[in-house]
Amino acid sequence: MSENKPESDSIQNPRVTWEGCSVLLDINDGDRLVFARLSAGSTLKIGNKTCSLQPLIGCPFGSLFQVESGKEKPYLSRYSPPTEENNVLDERGNQSQEESRDNRSIIDNNQAQSLTGEDIDAMRRQGATGNEIVEALIANSATYEKKTQFSQEKYRLKKQKKYAPKVLLRRPVSRSICEAYFKKYPARIGFLRVDALSLLLSMANVTANSDVLVVDMVGGLLTGAVAERLGGTGSVCNTFLGETPYPMEIIRMFNFSNEICKRTLRCSLNDLCSAQNGTGEQVSQHEDEQTSLSASTEEVHLSSENGAEDLVPENELSTISRTCKAPKAGDKAPKEVILSWKGNGFSSLIIAAPEQDAWSLVKDLLPFLSYSAPFAIYHQYLQPLTTCMHQLQLEKMAIGLQISEPWLREYQVLPLRTHPCMQMSGSGGYILSGTRTYTSQS
Repeated sequence: MSENKPESDSIQNPRVTWEGCSVLLDINDGDRLVFARLSAGSTLKIGNKTCSLQPLIGCPFGSLFQVESGKEKPYLSRYSPPTEENNVLDERGNQSQEESRDNRSIIDNNQAQSLTGEDIDAMRRQGATGNEIVEALIANSATYEKKTQFSQEKYRLKKQKKYAPKVLLRRPVSRSICEAYFKKYPARIGFLRVDALSLLLSMANVTANSDVLVVDMVGGLLTGAVAERLGGTGSVCNTFLGETPYPMEIIRMFNFSNEICKRTLRCSLNDLCSAQNGTGEQVSQHEDEQTSLSASTEEVHLSSENGAEDLVPENELSTISRTCKAPKAGDKAPKEVILSWKGNGFSSLIIAAPEQDAWSLVKDLLPFLSYSAPFAIYHQYLQPLTTCMHQLQLEKMAIGLQISEPWLREYQVLPLRTHPCMQMSGSGGYILSGTRTYTSQS
């Protein structure tokens, strides 16, 4: 494969958005996550307001925007949060004042706010910004000064999310994409959590110039994560059973360059077996399962009506074609590349196929690895991996076998209130890892 990058890739700045790129929009600090493809006509609906995404083009990733009410229609404007140097609770004066206040005397009877909805509508017609409405609500609240500082911050944040929502422009990488899908629709990625994804890549020793064999039945997330780590070196072979490839629509959100897309290839198990055996023999095992699975698998598409996709089911999305298209990854592997894989063997194997039997896949795919090459298998449940591990021990096909269960807990880190979050993921699945060995049958 060619080592020369196209001229457009060398000019493109990956830290700044461009027309046609995919972005992850974080609305109100994680309350809503939206994938969008930026173009002049793409729009985003926040509450009852529809804003154009054109101001986001040319801005660096990490920029913060706020919804403003314009004369004709709402729009997104760059927002710089104010620096609060004195907002530290470890000063004695603030602590003593905080200790003298509590929320015991506050009664929630919906009578503390003197500003009515008609007043707020009148302020909007006069051109008041969202921050001005929030300040007016605070000034007309009879109980705001009686609240503790923590309660005041919660009250202000609640009103800001409603009247002055903010949009964070995030770069779609493997971590952010995995977290977004795991939060909204984890079944689409096989309940693959971000720590399990990173553990898969580490246990499979995915490094530069590696040739990685991947079985990806989690929407293309695993293939994209491997290609992202390779960074345009080596190759990724996404193999599949039967004649129909598995959906990998998520990989289009990574904004990969042409060089990375050219090194992300597809090849059926039949073609790999034909090259391995030197004959036209095909593997028909699991073909019936693959046919039924491909018909029921949900695909993720970007909405063409407004250029954004809010992780909604496929039947709720528009199917009209778009003008902005990203480089497509997943072309069919050329014959000379397949022969190169046959001669050298793959350097690692990663499997994430919750709908398939783990042992049947490993038995067919492990011979394609070079000797002493690592492999890692993900599954949501433990039993399929224990069965696969037992069979590998009986056949003496691998050593260093172990089953790992990743564990993740998120912490809230704020002044004087750092503690584990009240809710956490119960399980991130299980990973079977090992190293292929030479046997007499090999």
